[in-house]
Amino acid sequence: MFTPLGLFEGIPCPQGEQCALLRCLFSHESNEPRSAGDSTPKIRASGDDGPPSKRAKLDRSAEKAQVPVSSSSDENTREMTKRPNPVPTGSARQSGVQGISELQSITREVTPPTPSRSELSRSSWPVPSKATTAVPSKSNASKTETKPENGTPGSSAKLPPRQAPKETLNPRMLTKAPTSHVGRTAILKKLHGAMTAHNEKLRKDKNSANKCFILTPDELVTMALDEEEKTAKDNPGVYGNVIKLRIVKLSKMGIEEWVKEVMDHLNTRYYSIKPIQKPDIKPNPLATGMTVEEELATVPFLITPIIGYEKYGYVTKAPTETEIAVAKEGVDKSNGWEKCDRCGGRFQVFPGRREDGVLTTGGTCTYHPSRPLYPQRKKTDHVTGSQEPYYPCCNEPMGTSSGCTKADSHVFKVSETKRLASVLQFETTPRQPEKGPLEPVCVDCEMGYTSMGMELIRLTAVSWPEGRDLLDVLVRPIGEMLDFNSRFSGVYQKHYIDAKPYGTPVSTTDLPTKEGKGRSQSPLQLVKSPAEARDLLFKLLQPETPLIGHAIDNDLNVCRIIHPTIIDTVLLYPHPRGLPIRNSLKSLASRHLGRDIQTGDHGHDSREDSVTTGDLVRVKVREKWKDLNKNGWKFENGKLVPPG
Repeated sequence: MFTPLGLFEGIPCPQGEQCALLRCLFSHESNEPRSAGDSTPKIRASGDDGPPSKRAKLDRSAEKAQVPVSSSSDENTREMTKRPNPVPTGSARQSGVQGISELQSITREVTPPTPSRSELSRSSWPVPSKATTAVPSKSNASKTETKPENGTPGSSAKLPPRQAPKETLNPRMLTKAPTSHVGRTAILKKLHGAMTAHNEKLRKDKNSANKCFILTPDELVTMALDEEEKTAKDNPGVYGNVIKLRIVKLSKMGIEEWVKEVMDHLNTRYYSIKPIQKPDIKPNPLATGMTVEEELATVPFLITPIIGYEKYGYVTKAPTETEIAVAKEGVDKSNGWEKCDRCGGRFQVFPGRREDGVLTTGGTCTYHPSRPLYPQRKKTDHVTGSQEPYYPCCNEPMGTSSGCTKADSHVFKVSETKRLASVLQFETTPRQPEKGPLEPVCVDCEMGYTSMGMELIRLTAVSWPEGRDLLDVLVRPIGEMLDFNSRFSGVYQKHYIDAKPYGTPVSTTDLPTKEGKGRSQSPLQLVKSPAEARDLLFKLLQPETPLIGHAIDNDLNVCRIIHPTIIDTVLLYPHPRGLPIRNSLKSLASRHLGRDIQTGDHGHDSREDSVTTGDLVRVKVREKWKDLNKNGWKFENGKLVPPG
């Protein structure tokens, strides 16, 4: 006889208890073999090696026993095991047909289905114990389960629900569209595609803190429609250029930048989210292995004479009265026409305001806030072609667009020495015999655009090498303010509003205010003019006092100071291609100090820049002392003594 395949094991036997087959193909209450006509149950003792006992008739009490269910079975199976056994009626009772509760398929372990991706993400949901066989009630389940909020698994923080409207990739109707509907649709699809690609990258990112910024398909469509509509309304004349630049910038954007974009969108449309702030890491103090006296004795070896550097902006002699008169005459004849320092366009400026209150003409200024970058040449450029210079602010190749940023006014900068002197004359550092030798000073100035050009608006000075605060003031410029240049200066209008007059005692109620990453300080004091700020700096200097700065010619010129003893980190760390090309302070700090500066969104911090400049000089002092020590120099009584 052939071997049964078990195809009918789940079907109750039609003969029921009257079945006389030793090994029936159908399902019975017991899998033990039985002989025909034998109705007496037999229990085989353990260890009995005799022939297999015949099928035993189960006692009716066994039917009432609860059948254990494996914890791996799904909820449907467990619910079925809790239902009362149906009582057979009619012919079914007479024929002994088994009820549903007696089916072997009900009591057999059921392999759970493969969990879906959404179920796998529920890592915070409680896992039922294997020993528990009963299904928890709905009331208990609601107390124990913690569903994630807004895509953050196991997050206890509840954000307001986001409900994006059901929209399609169809441009919204405008009173005056900048281009055809077909053109807007094509651009909208590309914009949505770039956003979708970043959303998928964020979904695969392992940083769980950013999971709440994963957008749903409806939210992505809404975000694309919002941005396209805003661009069409705000820039109808240059709609095509602006939106294409935006798509290029999106395609080259990193995850952190994309998170910030999503956060801004959510803040505008749904609710306000505080940015994920990384912990402030204070830079380790620079250790040169030298005492303060040894550093002070070595630093004079780094002083750079500026004679011969006049063509690079260093002023060594104040302009004469004749030269100043010529400069003033030229300004009068130009009728206020200037060249914009950002976009290069021509506009007219009116110091003191025109009769109608206007300061400048020319309307909105469209420009690139970053200077173009020139990719480093490679050996394969003759085959693949050299890479074109591009603007890092929008990654657009140079010469393809007029700009990616707009400002309310055009601005200009004056670099000619005699014209600078026509606004405020240069002065040489005065000698102060009563004070004696003074310690070196690190200085950094912040500038803003006014109707007189670029003027001093903040002056900061710290001691060297300790970095103690010596002077930090806001400066009221001579001309009317056109642009605070906050992206670089870090000075905003609120600083002038909160500032106290210089000399006002600091009150205990002046609490520190956060101004960016790692920046906390009390409101600054305000001096009345650049000349007054210069006089405050003069009190810290002698003509032979080393004055330290990065690109210090800009700081000296905006203060109108001629100082004979300077240390410029631009000259200490020259660019491989030489002047006028210069290394940035940010790159030098990263390379030589392992320090990240100028990383906030609120502009530069002049105190941070001045301390960093001083530390770069200390690095050179350490190197200089090693060279001197090799040649036989030594310290005696706090002074450097030459060999022999």
